[in-house]
Amino acid sequence: MVKSPFYNADHEAFRDVMRRFVDNEIEPHATAWDEAGTFPRDLYRKAAAIGLIGLGFPEEYGGTPCDNFMWIVAVQELARAGAGGIGASLNSHSIGAPPIARAGTPAFRARVLPQILSGEKISALAITEPGGGSDVAGLRTTARREGDVYVVNGEKTFITSGMRADYITTAVRTGGEGPGGVSLLVIEGDTPGLSRTPLKKMGWWASDTATLHFDDCRVPAGNLLGEEGAGFKIIMHNFNSERLTMAAGCTAAARVCLDEAIGYARQRHTFGKPLTQHQVIRHKLVDMAQRVSASQAMLEMLAWRLDQGENPVAEICMLKNQATQTMAFCASEAVQIFGGAGFMRGVKVERIYREVKVNAIGGGTEEIMKDLASRQMGL
Repeated sequence: MVKSPFYNADHEAFRDVMRRFVDNEIEPHATAWDEAGTFPRDLYRKAAAIGLIGLGFPEEYGGTPCDNFMWIVAVQELARAGAGGIGASLNSHSIGAPPIARAGTPAFRARVLPQILSGEKISALAITEPGGGSDVAGLRTTARREGDVYVVNGEKTFITSGMRADYITTAVRTGGEGPGGVSLLVIEGDTPGLSRTPLKKMGWWASDTATLHFDDCRVPAGNLLGEEGAGFKIIMHNFNSERLTMAAGCTAAARVCLDEAIGYARQRHTFGKPLTQHQVIRHKLVDMAQRVSASQAMLEMLAWRLDQGENPVAEICMLKNQATQTMAFCASEAVQIFGGAGFMRGVKVERIYREVKVNAIGGGTEEIMKDLASRQMGL
């Protein structure tokens, strides 16, 4: 295999660290944690100790500034366990905490970020509401200023790490209709008036997902991120990195399906010979490999362009769709190659098959990605 020119010695050293972490701390427990619907909170501290939680954050708060390829290494190594729910909750800070680092007051950043980046506290992002998903500008949760506090009322749903998050970066309406009335407010987990309802899901069973209810929650005005009405722009700033890392995870999950299918096809015999000696199976594996390679190449080229200071929004939208569709194809073909064994719980390809749709919906649905890409293209 030709070595990619995008990864240097630091990337490869971190890959080794991540691989040992996944092999020792996650993979042996992945099936049990999925069945239990949770994983130990101590995993955050272990992830922080190897530098995972601090990736991309300022050193002064315990972070490690990095490029997009370091994120790709981290996300794709986590995906090797075939347990997307663990990675989703373990990395919920990667969407909940960047707005704090970017727009929080110096005092608020100094108080909150070290706790998150050490793995002591959990960060989440709360944007989606029961009445609307990707329509961020139409959100209805309100925050009314009363002296030195905001009084928050409303609901958020499908929130990753929603049950146990200590700091919830929440999109609220402080002004009129549309994006100009949206602000970001960090609501702390012990705030009176905050209640949480756990959600059962098709996949990502080990991920903590919840609906949040805000009933006259009084939140210090110092928890506001940026200025009132600036929340929409801060949220949009998150999307390129979120979609890139989602694409990295989907492409890696597709590769896991390919590797698992190859391994199974070599040892499973039908009609007196291994599955790999049947042309139809070999062609399935080639089709999977072709799509994985194309998705990985697109991912790495766009990561490089982002690191050069470009803002290829349309291409990143298309990348997300390319990666989620590759994952869907490879998961389906892998289960088909496994046959009845692929329908059994505890098999990586079965778990990944159940996780396909959350990736095609979260971070912007496939339909919205196409529409946004077309607008960026001037269509």
